[in-house]
Amino acid sequence: MSIPQSGGGLIESFDQLAAYMASGSKPRDQWRIGTEHEKFGYTPDTLLPLPYEGPASIRAMLEGLRDGFGWAPVEEQGKIIGLTRDGANVSLEPGGQFELSGGMMDDMHQTAAELATHLAEVKVVADRIGARFMGLGAAPEWTHDQMPVMPKGRYRLMTDYMGRVGTHGTQMMYRTCTVQVNLDFASEADMVQKMRVAIALQPVATALFASSPFFEGRLNGHQSWRSRIWRGLDDVRTGMLPFVFEDGFGFQRYVDYVLDVPMYFVYRDGHYINALGQSFRDFLKGELPALAGEKPTLSDWADHMTTVFPEARVKKYIEMRGADAGPVSRLNALPAFWVGLMYDQNALDAAWDLAKGWDAETREGLRVAASVSGLRAEAGGVKMLDLAREVLALSQAGLKARARPGAGMADESGYLDVLAESVASGRTLADDLVARYEGEWGGDLTRVYAEMSY
Repeated sequence: MSIPQSGGGLIESFDQLAAYMASGSKPRDQWRIGTEHEKFGYTPDTLLPLPYEGPASIRAMLEGLRDGFGWAPVEEQGKIIGLTRDGANVSLEPGGQFELSGGMMDDMHQTAAELATHLAEVKVVADRIGARFMGLGAAPEWTHDQMPVMPKGRYRLMTDYMGRVGTHGTQMMYRTCTVQVNLDFASEADMVQKMRVAIALQPVATALFASSPFFEGRLNGHQSWRSRIWRGLDDVRTGMLPFVFEDGFGFQRYVDYVLDVPMYFVYRDGHYINALGQSFRDFLKGELPALAGEKPTLSDWADHMTTVFPEARVKKYIEMRGADAGPVSRLNALPAFWVGLMYDQNALDAAWDLAKGWDAETREGLRVAASVSGLRAEAGGVKMLDLAREVLALSQAGLKARARPGAGMADESGYLDVLAESVASGRTLADDLVARYEGEWGGDLTRVYAEMSY
């Protein structure tokens, strides 16, 4: 989840909303890679999630990173709830999922180095306090009642609202982890093409990175339960955004979509003001019940944009949001996968050629099938394994064309090797975890903690 936005003045013209997004446009030589990943913390003796307070806790982790590695604290109401350093952030999801929002990197080698540094620092502190962290798309055993609640006002409001608008919202908040990448665009036209590819092919990422076949101590019948959860959250702010594929899509059409999504809150002076279900359109007119007579700032608009959760999301950049968290190799593979597709024009054009003939039903069918069946998914006559093979080849070619050497590699395509292994075998990480659970683990799901820990 995002931290409060800042730096925006009063909105004086409706045109400023689209202009805010357009201001993110950058020439190709300024395109960067921003990766975010979440992980579950737990205590190895109890196998329960880390609480916020205590010797082995989220607070102790944040304070340990602050004191030992030069991170600056972020506080809310006197409690440490995040960290910042050199353009990167460590933040908390509602159930204590520990998130790194990395800095903007030039290439995948820098991205991988940043991740390695972060996990090494986390391990130093975790070992000292008696904690561990693991990468999975969904908590394998924990129930909702076992999850801690982080001291963030935004989450208190969202928890109440999620219980009223969908069936799985609190599961998403407290018991899922993802890895995503944030990528730049050059212009409105470039944003449109990238969003169309991102939405259409997000099910491929869901299948390739599926790692959540367990939930509440048993098999759940899905390769990616995290993806299934998103389909039961809140239809008005999630999904595959069919309007993205319509003629005329651009910044303004996305603004109209976000404006029609009910608000959660307004952030003022360190406090989250309840605006649940209220309209940002009313806010623009100075008629928001939560702040009668007051008009929004661009920071309020930026905050509101963080409360829509489609499979790919536009702000001043595009976020790819369809993948489960996982081990280090896959945390690096996810940004590499999308960089290869998005930052080479030949790969981007070829990716769009693969998907442009699909209708909305096929795209949604692939989304559903990917969460259930992973690489065995099929919808609208499209077989996921065949599609994944083609898309991965495009990404590999795109990374080779970028020709960015580093870390002993000639280019960045080596970060996709773990995905190439999946495509060659037709098996996902979820398949492998289920096989171990039913085989060598003998149905003992507690084995997954050590197996998936960093």
